[in-house]
Amino acid sequence: MTKKKQQIWNGNVRDAALSILLAVDKNQAYSNLLLHQTIEKYKIEAKDRALLTEITYGTLQHKLTLDYYLTPFLRGKVDAWVQWLLRLSLFQIHYLTRIPPHAAVNEAVEIAKKRGHKGIASMVNGVLRSILRQGVRSTDDIKDETERLAIATSHPQWLVERYVTTYGMEKTAEMLAYNNLPAKQTVRVNTLKATLAEAITALEQEGMTVQQSSFLPECLTITGGQAARTTAFKQGLITIQDESSMLPANVLNPQPGMRVLDMCAAPGGKTTHLAEKMQNEGTILALDLHPHKLELIDENTGRLGIDIVQTAPLDGRKAANTLQKESFDAILVDAPCSGLGVMRRKPDIKYTKSIEDFANLQTIQLAILANAVELLKPNGRLVYSTCTINKEENEGTVQAFLKEHLNMEAVTLENLPKQLSSEQHNGMLQVFPQHMDSDGFFVAAFVKKETK
Repeated sequence: MTKKKQQIWNGNVRDAALSILLAVDKNQAYSNLLLHQTIEKYKIEAKDRALLTEITYGTLQHKLTLDYYLTPFLRGKVDAWVQWLLRLSLFQIHYLTRIPPHAAVNEAVEIAKKRGHKGIASMVNGVLRSILRQGVRSTDDIKDETERLAIATSHPQWLVERYVTTYGMEKTAEMLAYNNLPAKQTVRVNTLKATLAEAITALEQEGMTVQQSSFLPECLTITGGQAARTTAFKQGLITIQDESSMLPANVLNPQPGMRVLDMCAAPGGKTTHLAEKMQNEGTILALDLHPHKLELIDENTGRLGIDIVQTAPLDGRKAANTLQKESFDAILVDAPCSGLGVMRRKPDIKYTKSIEDFANLQTIQLAILANAVELLKPNGRLVYSTCTINKEENEGTVQAFLKEHLNMEAVTLENLPKQLSSEQHNGMLQVFPQHMDSDGFFVAAFVKKETK
């Protein structure tokens, strides 16, 4: 192994976590992708893999809280890598119970020696041992209620203020707490290849603990291993997908023989769900702006035994210039969005978004929806979805869309889990993480009126 590789993985989980955290901070890289790449590239064993994931995500999720705890113990400015080393060490001390605090301190000191010098190692040792002796200050000391919630849950204050204004303090506090919980591992059963019972048996035979969802019958929660490494996955019996993101295909509910358009399709989770709903009969055209992402859809359809999906490298904002007008029975627009609903899986998102992003994204969302209207047949059904919890991109986009397109009508969402039926309003459903213990998600449905 080269010296360069050793900087990322030398058998030291904490050093690898530090490398990932620094790359996320410096390059705005996605933590989930870096983590996956590190695990796959260096073939990290299951025990180390679990700890690496927990430390990396946990440190990111609690970054602002950790800084609040660290501040009284720091004298002057420290280098970025030292700050991250202190964060990930304090995360282990404060949030994890199975790692002895002194072991976390000793590991931090060794990393500081290797990456810096004795002076830095001494400072790191002093800060962490002072925390062990004195403990950390309580967030209850923060007088302002919104600021206290922001620091205690490690979310930017501007975002918490928006949430509290829109959804109230109680719902916001519950949502932010769920954002810091580990994400469940959920899979969708491929009904073209296996019954629910067959998929459960196959996973259990590989040592997994499997539980069927109480919300969606095709969804299973798995513990005790990685779904992507199972034979059941390789044989196409299951697809890895968050439970709430299974809602759009259920709401669109395409029938066998239909001609369906998925306008923002990659990597294909919802596309293949639509195909399964259609019993692999009919046609699905899957679009994505980036040709290399369409390869992911082709990989997924091949593994799942689906042959009704065609792909095309088209920008959804211009699709009506290329495709035949009013030629699709049903259209899914799972639009580009701020992604605020997936913080459990991508905790770095909450530190990189700004208010300006929302307006820019709504412009893109409305452009894609406008093209969808042109391509949809009269009486055709259109579903709009996002993985965000932001009223401007969700209800705001829907209201602007209906105002611009008087031939489109919002309709009641069908095929929802009974537990969510009361949450929908005016053809829209905002799913919060606490609703399904899943990602935050938004779904709206429309029908195109016939022209007289």
